Amino acid sequence: MKTSADIRKLFLDFFADKGHEVVSSSPLIPANDPTLLFTNAGMVQFKEVFLGQETRKYTRATTTQRCVRAGGKHNDLENVGYTARHHTFFEMLGNFSFGDYFKREAIQYAWEFLTETLQLPAEKLWITVFEEDDEAADIWLKEIGVDATRFSRIGAKDNFWSMGDTGPCGPCSEIFFDHGPDVAGGPPGTPEEDGDRYIEIWNLVFMQFNRSADGTLTPLPKPSVDTGMGLERLAAVLQHQHNNYDIDLFQNLIKSIQQLSGTTDSSNTSLRVIADHIRSCAFMVTDGVQPSNEGRGYVLRRIIRRAIRHGHKLGLKEAFFYKLVAPLVEEMGEAFPELAKAQAIVEQALKIEEERFADTLDNGLKILDHAIDEMADKEIPGETIFLLYDTYGFPIDLTADIARERGLTIDVAGFERHMEAQRTRARSASQFGGGLSETLVIDGETVFCGYDHVRHDAVITALLVDGENVDKLHAGQQGIIVLDHTPFYAESGGQIGDQGEINTAGAHFIVKDTRKQGKAFTHIGECKNGTFEVGQPVIAHVDEHNRQATAQNHSATHLLHAALRTVLGEHVTQKGSLVDSQRLRFDFSHFEPVSAEQLREIERLVNQQIRVNYTVETRLMPIEKARKSGAMALFGEKYDEEVRVLSMGDFSIELCGGTHVGRTGDIGLLKITNETGIASGVRRIEAVTGEAALNYIEQSENRLNSISEMVKANADNVEEKTQQLVQRTRQLEKELEALKSKLASSAGSDLAASATEIGSVKVLAANLEGADLKSLRDTVDQLKNKLGSAAIVLAAVEGEKITLIAGVSKDITDKIRAGDLVSHVAAQVGGKGGGRPDMAQGGGTEPQNLTAALDSVTSWVASKLEN
Repeated sequence: MKTSADIRKLFLDFFADKGHEVVSSSPLIPANDPTLLFTNAGMVQFKEVFLGQETRKYTRATTTQRCVRAGGKHNDLENVGYTARHHTFFEMLGNFSFGDYFKREAIQYAWEFLTETLQLPAEKLWITVFEEDDEAADIWLKEIGVDATRFSRIGAKDNFWSMGDTGPCGPCSEIFFDHGPDVAGGPPGTPEEDGDRYIEIWNLVFMQFNRSADGTLTPLPKPSVDTGMGLERLAAVLQHQHNNYDIDLFQNLIKSIQQLSGTTDSSNTSLRVIADHIRSCAFMVTDGVQPSNEGRGYVLRRIIRRAIRHGHKLGLKEAFFYKLVAPLVEEMGEAFPELAKAQAIVEQALKIEEERFADTLDNGLKILDHAIDEMADKEIPGETIFLLYDTYGFPIDLTADIARERGLTIDVAGFERHMEAQRTRARSASQFGGGLSETLVIDGETVFCGYDHVRHDAVITALLVDGENVDKLHAGQQGIIVLDHTPFYAESGGQIGDQGEINTAGAHFIVKDTRKQGKAFTHIGECKNGTFEVGQPVIAHVDEHNRQATAQNHSATHLLHAALRTVLGEHVTQKGSLVDSQRLRFDFSHFEPVSAEQLREIERLVNQQIRVNYTVETRLMPIEKARKSGAMALFGEKYDEEVRVLSMGDFSIELCGGTHVGRTGDIGLLKITNETGIASGVRRIEAVTGEAALNYIEQSENRLNSISEMVKANADNVEEKTQQLVQRTRQLEKELEALKSKLASSAGSDLAASATEIGSVKVLAANLEGADLKSLRDTVDQLKNKLGSAAIVLAAVEGEKITLIAGVSKDITDKIRAGDLVSHVAAQVGGKGGGRPDMAQGGGTEPQNLTAALDSVTSWVASKLEN
C-alpha cells in the first residue's frame, strides 16, 4: 500500500524529472493578498506570476501546498465530519507552467503519472473537457487514446476556470476515478453525478484567455497551466478507501483520539471532526494565526471550539486538543518541518484557547438544552443563538452543528438581526470613521538606490493628484511624484517610508511619506513652490537625520528579536513590527507576560551586542540558501527568489530589505519602555534607541528627582522613604475606616429613635451627610438589628451623585422587597436600583428631589403592607 508520504514524494519526484522546480508550500496566510482569507489552492503563491506582475527563474514548478477552506467564500466547515471528502485543511498537489508547455504536455504528464507511475487502470479513469475545447478533446481521444465511452464534454459551470470576474481564465480538463458499480452515483455531467462512484481527483486548468470587464475573451500571449490534485482523495483511491478519513493520514490521528477518549467506534463522526480540525488549527498557528475575535483569528477560534465540543461529546472534559499536536507532527512533520519546529508554540496556543472555552462550554450547553426544551417547533430562535455567541463564545456554526445532530434547524435571519443591532451600537459608539481609498494603478518601475545613497539624481516618470495622473504639479498642491530612481525607502517590513525633499532649480517638494505601488515608489507630499513636470530631471534628497534614527531603531529590532529568543526560548517568532524615527515596536509570540527580571536581561543582552560593535553585513543569496543558513524571515512578508540577508555577528541573521546602521555601536543604546499583551499568545515590546533613549533616561531621572523632593529624600533613599509613606498611608486608612464605623454605629443609634411605626413594622428613610457606600451598608445592618421588623432607606449625596441603600428585615420580604423599595426612591431622583430582597443598592443624579423621595417611603411601605 502506498502511504500518503509515498504519494507526495512520487508526485514531486515525477515532475522534478520533467524539469519542474520543486517549490516549498507557501504559508496559509497569503503574502500581500488581501482578497484571500487563507491560501486555498496551489496557484495562490504564483498568482502574480500568472498575472505577469512577477517573474521567476523557472518556467515550470511543482508543489504540495497546504490549504485551508474554512472561512469567507471558500468555507467547508459545516460539512466537515459528515461527508467523506470535506476538510478544513488539505494538501493540493500541483504542477504549473508559466508560458512554457500547454495542453498537450499537461495532459500527457497527468496520464503518465496516473497510469504508469501510480499504475491506476485506464479503464477506471473518466475524463471531462470544456464543451467548446476541441483541442483538449483531440489530445485526449486521438493522442492519449482514452475510451470515448469514458469521456464527457461539460459546460462552463464545471469546466471553465477564472481567477476573478476579469483577468486570466480558460477551460479545464478534469480526471475522475471510478470506484465501481457497487458504489452509487453516475458519470460527471449526468443527473446522478453527486454520488460517490465517480470522484474527481485532478483538475487541469489551461489559462488561455484574458477576460475584460465587458466579458470579451482575448488570447493570452503566453498561455499557462495550473493543476490541482487533492492528496487526500488520491490517497483514498490508492489505499482502496471510499472515505478520506479512512486513509493513513487520518487513521493515525483518529487512533490517538480514541486512546485519549476511550472511544472504540472508529467511525464516530466526532473523531473525524477532531482529526480534521487539529490539522487546520496546528498549521494556522504555525503560520502565524492566533485565536481572536476577528478575521483569520476568529476562523481559528471557531474551528478550535468546534473540536472541543466534539471532544466533550466523547467524554473528554479536560484539555485534550493540544495533545494531538505531537501525533500530527509525527505524521506530517517530515513533509512540513516548520510544523515540527513550531510544535511547542502550537501546543501552548491550543491549550490556552481550550482552557478558556472550557469555562463557558458547560454553561452554554445548559442554556441551549433549556432553550430546546422550551421550543414549540424545530427551529432554535435567533435570540438564543446570539446569546450563546455573545455570552458563551459559541460560533453560529457550532450551534448549527448541535442542531443538526438533534434534527433541528437554526434561525439564521434572527441571529443576523441581533448581530446587526450589535454592530449598529458599536458603530454609533465609535469615534472613528473613514474608508479605504481607491487602489492606484501605476505603470513602470522605480530603481531603489537608497542602500548606498541618501541623495540621487532622478527623472519624474509620473505625477498624481487625487489619484489621477497629471502632467504638472503646481505650488500648493498635494500629490505624488514617481521617479525612475530613488534613494527614498518605501514603507515595508514594518519600517515606515522615508521623508525628505525633491528639488529642481525652481521647484521644491516636501516628501512626507514613501510607499510602494506595484514596482513603483510613490513619494507622497506637497509642492511648496515652483512646478514639477513629467520627464523633468530632479534631485531626490532623504532627510538624513530621520533616516539614521529609523535605521537605529530597525537594527535594534533585529537585536531585540534575537535577545527575546535567547532569554524566552526559540518559540518566540515575530508577529509584526513598526519602526520609525521615534521608537520601535515589536510583536512576538509568547504566552505570558515577560517578567521584570526577563526584560532587564533582554535589555542587557541587546546593549551588550551594541557595545560589541559588530559590522552590519548584507548579502544577496537565493531564498532557499538563506533559509538553510538559519536566516529568519519576517512575519507576513513576501520574498523574491533572491533575498537580502542581514547579519550582526553570529547573534542575529534575518532576511530584511530595510535600511540599517553600519555597525551595531551606531545604535548607541536601547531602552525598553513598555511590555504588554495585545492578543492571545502575542506580546508587544516598545523601546527607544540612541538620542531618544538618552532623553527617556533623562526624563526618568527628572521624575525621580521630583519625587525625591516631594517626599523629602535624596535619590539614594527615595525608595525607602516612599515605602515608609505608603505604610503610613495604609495605617491612616485603617484608622479612618474604624472611625467611620464608629460614626455609623453612633448615627444608627440616633436614627433608630426617629423610625416611624406602621403596625409592627418600623420604617426609616434618612440622608446621611458625608457617608460612603460601606458606611451606609454598615448602618443599615445595625438599624435592622436594632429595629427588628423594618424597612430602611439611607442616602448620601456627593456633588450631583446620590448613593442609595435599602434594607428589609427577612420576616417581611414576602410583602416588601429591598430591590423594589430602592427602585421606588431612585426613580424619583433620576436613577435606578436593584438587588436582593433583603438588601439593595441604587443611585441618582437629582439631589434636589431627594427629600421628597425619602418622604414618600413611609406611604409606599404602608401601601405594600396593606396588600
